[in-house]
Amino acid sequence: MFFLETERLKLLPLTHELLQLCNQNRPEMEARLGLTTSVMKISPEYATEIQDAMQHFWLPQTAAHPASYYWYTNWEIVLASCNKAIGGIGFAGAPDENGLAEIGFMLDENFHGQGYATEALLQMINWAFSHDAVRGVVARTYEDNSACRKLLLGAGFMPVAADGRLLTYRKSRPVC
Repeated sequence: MFFLETERLKLLPLTHELLQLCNQNRPEMEARLGLTTSVMKISPEYATEIQDAMQHFWLPQTAAHPASYYWYTNWEIVLASCNKAIGGIGFAGAPDENGLAEIGFMLDENFHGQGYATEALLQMINWAFSHDAVRGVVARTYEDNSACRKLLLGAGFMPVAADGRLLTYRKSRPVC
């Protein structure tokens, strides 16, 4: 199975089949991947967003784009030391006509503040920039999410737009 690796993490893109299994029985999906079963602590708001993404984006888009599913799926963030999923990260589709790919992520609250989200985000950005079509990566967060705003700035993103409470950040491909 294709995956990305950092010093402390493995990032596993879920195929359509694995997403279906995750939707039906997450512990069984984790077992199929050889992972220790996780019980993530996430806010009700994020739980609702994840379920919405599963039903209205990940499942239909990975079915529609099997050859390039990794742009349309959840990538499990796995802490290598305990072989356990601690969050998810992924793109909102292939890069658009301007070469922009939107990314989003969520981390188990038990693992906040340890640099895991930044580590996963930077690895995913490096992977995205390995594709010639990608000119920049966009991320969105709410103005009251100061931890996420700080993380994005620390990862080299710059604020580019605000729409009500929603802020948009962008990181451009480095110029050589």
